[in-house]
Amino acid sequence: MLRYGEVVVSGQHEQTITLHTSLSSMAGIRLLPEDSDVSQQSRAVPLSAADLVSDDDRSVAADSWSIKSEYGSTLDDDQRHADAAEALSNANLRPPSDYSSDKDEPDSEAVTSMLGFQSYWDAAYADELTNFREHGHAGEVWFGVDVMEVVASWTKTLCVEISQGRIPNDVDEVKTEVDELGDKVLSTWSVLDIGTGNGLLLQELAKQGFSDLTGTDYSERAINLAQSLANRDGFSNVKFLVDDVLETKLEQEFRLVMDKGTLDAIGLHPDGPVKRMMYWDSVSKLVAPGGILVVTSCNSTKDELVQEVESFNQRKIATAQELEALKGEEPCREPPFQYVSHVRTYPTFMFGGSVGSRVATVAFIRK
Repeated sequence: MLRYGEVVVSGQHEQTITLHTSLSSMAGIRLLPEDSDVSQQSRAVPLSAADLVSDDDRSVAADSWSIKSEYGSTLDDDQRHADAAEALSNANLRPPSDYSSDKDEPDSEAVTSMLGFQSYWDAAYADELTNFREHGHAGEVWFGVDVMEVVASWTKTLCVEISQGRIPNDVDEVKTEVDELGDKVLSTWSVLDIGTGNGLLLQELAKQGFSDLTGTDYSERAINLAQSLANRDGFSNVKFLVDDVLETKLEQEFRLVMDKGTLDAIGLHPDGPVKRMMYWDSVSKLVAPGGILVVTSCNSTKDELVQEVESFNQRKIATAQELEALKGEEPCREPPFQYVSHVRTYPTFMFGGSVGSRVATVAFIRK
């Protein structure tokens, strides 16, 4: 399937170029100078309901779309939605007019992207599970193998530095050489991969030395695929659970929480702004104090992710102050998350004379 898309190219002069390209090359394309902290307005072109008129078309899209991440959930708690909508209103953002569960059939006029719905991912992973059983295929590596390997190795080094009391600041690059002692400390890090998909990121983290590994996904077929691949590849100690990140049933806190593309998919739902707010509320309860959240995105720059976390921090502090005021106690002013560092070494490509990267990986520490 061929479509026209627009890419904003950042160089000495910003320009918009119309491209004749495939769906797979449109997903998340953002040309930014390497190590750019400048937020851009370009976004991945969403896949509408009209683009997916049959299960076969949906299967083709699942194989070609480069975001390849998943998201959860059905939100049955009306109060949570009302609270988030009110917060959006207070932030001068427009809340969705008609909220509907992502497990209901979407209104064709309201759909932002099929990638925001569980039905899409269930169908995609049904295809990948069939391909694995018939041909042994592992399925898509979202954002590519190079990005996955960079995320895993960079995260390992960051965790070792933090274990040894060295927290990078905004200008430091995570580059400590990991010695044998550093490898040993990784066994103390409990790891959760939300929206794990086929679980290959957890396999890569296991190769780096992490051993307490859990992957969750709201698609049961994704979990079946991930478990099958882990058993085949000798990673049977990795745990996989069906769980919705927005309605998580997990009671454990993890020292390291990984998100590679899940927040992107949440934002592609028609109620994306509300659900992204709920995402931060939920994730903040999954990261242990002093733990790390690592988010990898192709739809947000480092600056945009930091700003989104800052907005969440402000909402949490305001809520805490209101509660403390009612109790007559000293209000809490400590933000839940603090930016730590981001990857500066992703593979880049050249287009129109500009060199850029399509992916941002940012780490936040839970206070």
